[in-house]
Formats: sequence, structure tokens, C-alpha cells
Amino acid sequence: MAAVHRFGEEENLIGGKQVPGAARVGRRSPRLTRLLKRARRHDERELSGVGALVGVTELVRAESDLPTVLALIARTVSDVLGFGTVVLNLYRPEWDDFCVTTVHGDEDVRQALLGSTYGWDGWAQLLDERFLRGGAFFIKNGEFDWGKDIGDRYVPERKVSENPEAWNPADEVFVPLAGPGDELLGILSVGDPVSGLRPTNEDLQLLVGLAHHAAQALAAAQAAIVRERHRASLEELMHISSDLTRTLSTDPILHAVCNGIANALGFQKVCVDLLAEDGVTLVTRAAAGWDPGERLVNQNLSLPEIAPLFDSDYELAGCFLVPSDVARERLDTSQVIYESELNGRGPHAWNHHWLVIPLHGPKEEIIGVIWADEPEDRLVPTEERLQALRIFANQAASALTLATQFEQMRFLADHDPLTQLPNRRAFMRELERTVGEAIEAREPLSLVILDLDDLKALNDRHGHANGDDCLVRIGSLLKTELRPGDQAFRIGGDEFAVLLTGADEEAAKGVATRFSEALERSGRSSMLRVEASFGIAERGPGMESPDELLREADEAMYRAKNRRKLARATG
Repeated sequence: MAAVHRFGEEENLIGGKQVPGAARVGRRSPRLTRLLKRARRHDERELSGVGALVGVTELVRAESDLPTVLALIARTVSDVLGFGTVVLNLYRPEWDDFCVTTVHGDEDVRQALLGSTYGWDGWAQLLDERFLRGGAFFIKNGEFDWGKDIGDRYVPERKVSENPEAWNPADEVFVPLAGPGDELLGILSVGDPVSGLRPTNEDLQLLVGLAHHAAQALAAAQAAIVRERHRASLEELMHISSDLTRTLSTDPILHAVCNGIANALGFQKVCVDLLAEDGVTLVTRAAAGWDPGERLVNQNLSLPEIAPLFDSDYELAGCFLVPSDVARERLDTSQVIYESELNGRGPHAWNHHWLVIPLHGPKEEIIGVIWADEPEDRLVPTEERLQALRIFANQAASALTLATQFEQMRFLADHDPLTQLPNRRAFMRELERTVGEAIEAREPLSLVILDLDDLKALNDRHGHANGDDCLVRIGSLLKTELRPGDQAFRIGGDEFAVLLTGADEEAAKGVATRFSEALERSGRSSMLRVEASFGIAERGPGMESPDELLREADEAMYRAKNRRKLARATG
């Protein structure tokens, strides 16, 4: 907060990293070089009053790169006003404090102050009205008890002249840097005037005026950074969105959504939960930034139980950003399975917030949710950032709907819509494949054809809706009663087929018997009782055609059906 008389290269600290000011300034454009020379050419142009302010404003506004702007502000204040030490304390909204990001002075000053942080309590003691002079806060040696805990301070050892207006190394001058909305962007600290004298009221007024223009340039640079990040985010999301519309598979879409939000919008942890068929359970289908074994990825949530988060009081741009205390008050502990780690402090900081974005289907029903957590900047996302997230979520939901419809069409191409079993088309393809594999492996293969008896009579007596219910029951029994690896198909109106790999005729008869018994048990408590006739065929030596196996099983089924009819007629 005080320094030495000789000039040194400024250095910047941005995002926790030190960036040498000389290297940054060395890449200035020719226009900046000319402006800097003009600002230093005191003998050619007297930079005082309005002239100095206009010159500095032109100088710093020529760059939007924040480290360069900070270095230019510090150097220009030093050159124009003759202060050997200039320190910029930048406000950090993620921590709600001030950090020394730029120091213009010698190496001792930089090492002592660069990276130091100061809270509001410390500055409140210094920016007191009793020290206010012309918009600046001038604290003379002896006017303040520096023994109080206000943070790091550096006072060089210097001789003080006997002049009553001589600058004392323990003197301090601070100027707040206010943005367009009067928000505090930082605090400018100067010391060690080259004249060796304390600044006059006129000096302080010029410093305050120059600081005002410097604050405008700082605000413009910060705004330009935000705009550039937002533009880059939108461009990346648009690129990903265009790919989503061409992706007709659910899993790639979900992974692209997670990675897009993580990379473009700066969230370290993102996951997508889709609603299960029960309409209640939210199942994690894709994630970015999570380890596969973490609890959130493996533990399902409940849509009705997280519904209290969807409160309009916490809705912004279609996203729901809920404070931690509110979320915990509204949710059961079973739904609280993760706590944020990248938290900050202060009114703008992320602090264990819950950010959830519902995914809506074509009828505006909720089909899933996106969770975003761990913002890299530790800040609550801006409205623009949430708008981008909502737009991207809408694109993702549309792509999911298209992918689901495509998958349904692809499923129905090979499946019976009533029983959900593979259809005849799929059966013929699978029959050819399994016959070929059985021949190559020299393993047994059996085929069972079963035909429901009197399904037509059941339809006539109880209606086709009940007949359909009976078919659905048969399909469910086939799915649950067969051995692992066996495949069941609906190949006709009341006709089903079962492929038994690795099973000879005797094993196939056992499967048919078990299924017949299960069918009989399931019909005991139902009016919709049906029986089935079974035809069994085993692929024998020399039988290399799938059609031969199917014809043999089909003929066996018809023989069994005729025997049952004859038995009924004579019984």
C-alpha cells in the first residue's frame, strides 16, 4: 500500500496466475504504442486536467484484454500523475473480496502485495468519510491505527524530508473504481510521489477524474470478456445442437448434451436423468465430470419428490436455481445425494445451489431433467448463461423426441406392437443366423412352434380387446418362463415360435411342457383361458436350410392340433 521511488515493470495476477506485465504490453498494437508515447511525452503535450483524462481513456479503451488494460491503467496513473507505486485491488465476486491483481513498482512491492486479498471489513475502516478529500481517501501517517487486522501492508524504509508537506512512506491514497451502475469494481492505491510531496487537492481531483475513466475502461474490458465468453458458448452449443438433430440414437445425444454444457457453459459436473416407464423414477443416463461409481450416477431419484424444486420463485430463463437451504427444506434426505465443492462467498457466489432444467416432451410433459453443478468461476450463472442452457436443453429435448420416435419405428419394424415380441421378419432373420451358427459349431438347435387353440372363439365370445389381452399374457409368459438365451417370437395372429439354441428335441419337449403348465396356471383365475398346440423340430444331420426346420416344426404343430381336435371329438 506504499512503495518505492524507482519505477519497475508492472505485473498482473488474473485467475490466480501471475502474468508478467512486460510480456503482455510487449504485444501491444502500433496504435497503443503511439498512444503510450503520446501519454509520456510531457514536453510535447501537457497531460493535465481534461487532456490527461481523454488521453488515458483513449489509451485503455484501445484494448479489451483485461491484464493489458490493468497494466495500462497502473502505468498511465504512474506516468501522468507521478506516483512511483500504483496498486490495483480488483473486486472478486466469487469470493466477495478484493485481490491485488496489478502492481506498478519495484520488485519488493510486487512480492509484498501481489495476490494479497482484503475483505470488506478491512476496506470499510479505510474508506471512511473522515479521510475523504476530493473523492479520494487520503490517510496521512498517524491518522489510522494500522495495528488493526486489515490485511497485508508494505511500507518501505525511506528518508522523510523536513518539508511539512513531505510524503511519508506510511501515507496512503485510495480511490474507489466504480462501474456504470455504481458497483464497486476495485480500488486504486497510489504512493511514493516522485515529487516527494504529499498530493495537493488539485492532484487528488485529477487522480479521481482519471480513475473514473480508468474504471469505465475496466468495466468495458470486463464486459467484453463476458460477451466473448457468451458468444463462444453460444457458438459451441449451436455446433453441438446441429449435430444433435442428425443423431438418431439416445445415448450419443445424452453424452453430447452433458459434454456440451460442461465445455461450453463451464460446469464441471453435468448429468441427464430420463424418466423411466413407471413415470416416477429418474434414471441417470449420461454424465460428464462424474466417476462411474459415484452415488449420484448410480442412485435414482423420484420426479414427484424433486417436484418442489420447480417453483416459479426460483425460475430464471426456464431453469430452476434453488438455494441450498430452500432445497434441503423441501426435499427428503433420500433426494440429497451430492453437495457442491466449488463454492464461493458473497451474494453472487455459488453456494451449494441446485440447478435443474426440466426436459419437456412433445406434449410439454417432463421426460427428464438436466443437473448442472460445480461452475468453474464459482459464481451463480447469469441470466444470459441460463438462457443459453435453456435453449440448448430445448434442442436436446427435441433431439431426444426424434431419437425416441426413430427408435420406436426401428423397434416396430422388427417387433409386434401388441406383445412387444420380435415379429416374423425378425424371426426369419434370426432363424437363418442360428441355423448357420449351429451348423458351424456342430451344436443342437430346436424350434418350437405353438398355436393357440380356439382364439377365434374367445374373440367371438368376449371381444377382440379381451383376445388381445390374452395374447399379451402369452407374450409375457414367454418372456418369463423360457430359459436364458431362448428367443420367443410372434409370427402370426395366434402363432408363436421359440428358438432353443443348444437344445435337442428332448430338451425342447421339456420347455414346451413347462410353458404349457404355466399357461394352464395363469388361466385358472381368468375367464380368458386358452390352450396351445406345440410342434417341435430339431435340426438333424444334413438339415442346412432354415426353411426345412420351420416346415418340420410347423407340420408337427398341425399334427398336434389335429390330435387335440380328434381327442375332443371322441371324448
